Amino acid sequence: MATAAEHTLVAAFLEQMPDLVCFKDRDHRCIGGSQSLARRHGVTQVGDLVGLTDGQLFCAEYAQRSQDEEKAVMTSGQPALKRTVQIPWPDGGVTWSCRSRLPLRDESGAVVGTIGLSEDCTAATETERSLDKAQKELLAASRLAGMAEVATGVLHNVGNVLNSLNISAAILSTTLRQSKLASLTKLTALLESHRGDLEAFLTSDPKGQRVPELLSGLAQHLESERTAVLGEVEMLQKHIDHIKEIVSMQQSYARMAGVVESLAASDLIEDSLRMNAAALVRHDVQVRRDFEPVPLVRAERGKSLQILINLIRNAKYAIDERADSPRLLTLRVRPGRPGLVRITVEDTGVGIPPEYLTRIFSHGFTTRSSGHGFGLHSSALAASEMQGVLSVASAGRNQGAVFHLDLPEAGS
Repeated sequence: MATAAEHTLVAAFLEQMPDLVCFKDRDHRCIGGSQSLARRHGVTQVGDLVGLTDGQLFCAEYAQRSQDEEKAVMTSGQPALKRTVQIPWPDGGVTWSCRSRLPLRDESGAVVGTIGLSEDCTAATETERSLDKAQKELLAASRLAGMAEVATGVLHNVGNVLNSLNISAAILSTTLRQSKLASLTKLTALLESHRGDLEAFLTSDPKGQRVPELLSGLAQHLESERTAVLGEVEMLQKHIDHIKEIVSMQQSYARMAGVVESLAASDLIEDSLRMNAAALVRHDVQVRRDFEPVPLVRAERGKSLQILINLIRNAKYAIDERADSPRLLTLRVRPGRPGLVRITVEDTGVGIPPEYLTRIFSHGFTTRSSGHGFGLHSSALAASEMQGVLSVASAGRNQGAVFHLDLPEAGS
């Protein structure tokens, strides 16, 4: 019979655990679980689920797959860890879950059921599927456009965003690989090994006395881990949304029409910096903002971001190539000529030789050995299509470069 200490410990864990936990017997009936499980099923307490099987809660197909997995775990006595599954909920919702199943053992070590642990990974999975769809749409749009010059520019800009996507994906992968879920498995095993003397273990043994503290810390860490992953997934989604904007922009080139908005120049800069944030941090580039109050600009969001992302990325490369560079990137917003707002991207990089200044925006021209010469050319075209101007100045080699994007004021 469970002791009072065991009841308190398990109740605290199941009350605080953000992920779904479900204990089942050998007949696949629920015998307990986390409060989060009850909430997800739309009931007030876990007791409302006790005695029910997946066949009574889900569709027959899903229930059969779930029971087959539980049988395999009970037969082998080995856990099935971190499997991504799609769950069709009774309320009509469909989510993706990163699920682990562990064998539930009695005091003698015999397998008497299963423990299910489910972490919602819907956002990450749908982001991956959206990215795949966006890539397919990009290829289809490139073929339909029939404009090689535009297509190469668009693909270059998608490549810029994909760099950030790869970084975010790597962060997500590292976070999931280093997840503390394994610690929960070890803690469960430790408690199972002391099932017969759990009260004495928790009150007298130094390791046992630390269990409540470890459990509380583990719950907090898992919640923090979940928050961090969701934040990174939101960033992934933002990158994918920008890819979609680029695809949509390419499809509209033939019509020379797009959605024109009234936008804050500072917001465009901040969005562009977020797209390049990981690369700037990785290369230790310091960013300085110097924004003056200016009117809103009249521009297309996708094209404006395309230009600024290219300029910031090129500035990072220029800074990298200069060994003695102070590694500073300055973004300015100023009133421009009458009716215009000027956005400036200034770097402390290798600079541009005078003989290159007149060619810098030409298609295929690049000063980098690994460059393609698409980014600045397509950026200059995009600026012109918005009735703006992209220009450049540099004092020469190792003197840095200054790019100016002049956009019309809203209402002008």
